[in-house]
Formats: sequence, C-alpha cells, structure tokens
Amino acid sequence: MSQVQIMSVIGSAVPAPLRASGLLACWYLVLDGEPISGPLTSLPAAQAMSQRVSLGQTGKLNA
Repeated sequence: MSQVQIMSVIGSAVPAPLRASGLLACWYLVLDGEPISGPLTSLPAAQAMSQRVSLGQTGKLNA
C-alpha cells in the first residue's frame, strides 16, 4: 500500500505567488512521487491534511 508523504520545497521552488507573499518554503502531499495537494503554507497544515488522507480520503486534493 502506498503511503502519503510530505515534501518540502524552499527558495525558487516555492510558487511565485507564495514567494511574493514572503514565504520561503511550502509543503506538498505526495503519493507515489506525484503531488496530490497544492502548495500548503505550513508544516502543521500539511501534517493535518496527511492524517485526513491516511484515514481514507483519496484522490487529488485541493489546498
């Protein structure tokens, strides 16, 4: 069974709109190497979404 993982990105890998807001890092949920969420602005938000997904929610997610 696949496991949802949290991937962090920093610097120029952060989407331009988030960088323009002053964010230097963001997080994505990843399943089998494919992002299943949009960029999340905090690690706690990514962890909470990861737990929800692990409890049975499937499919591509919108942040």
